[in-house]
Amino acid sequence: MRSEQIEKMSEKEVLGKILELLVRIDKNLDHLVPKGIPMGHIQSMKGEGVVPSGLDIMTLLSLPEHLRTTATVLFESGPATAEEISKITKKERAVESGYLNQLVRMKHVNKYREGRKVYFCVNHDSKND
Repeated sequence: MRSEQIEKMSEKEVLGKILELLVRIDKNLDHLVPKGIPMGHIQSMKGEGVVPSGLDIMTLLSLPEHLRTTATVLFESGPATAEEISKITKKERAVESGYLNQLVRMKHVNKYREGRKVYFCVNHDSKND
């Protein structure tokens, strides 16, 4: 948002916009930080090489566009089947299944079966060295 736009807004509108942005930041942090671990503890663990890397921002940026799209959708939706991911990305199920299996081989994603369905979820427990 430009400073000219902010100057034209009332104080209440500015505060509302700030709150809206903070909520978005908070939601994004929930995806990036392992649940239930205080930030101070995470910082101290990073130096020791203990923090699981999973799918962090740098890893996502290093992926090709097609895998990044699939990984981002899986990241936002949580555990899902290839069919569920394909409905969001508007790609064929078989294509998404291939992309998800590539991410499994790269150890960014876990794969598990429940009955006849195969689910994929972001791997928060792996080290991506």
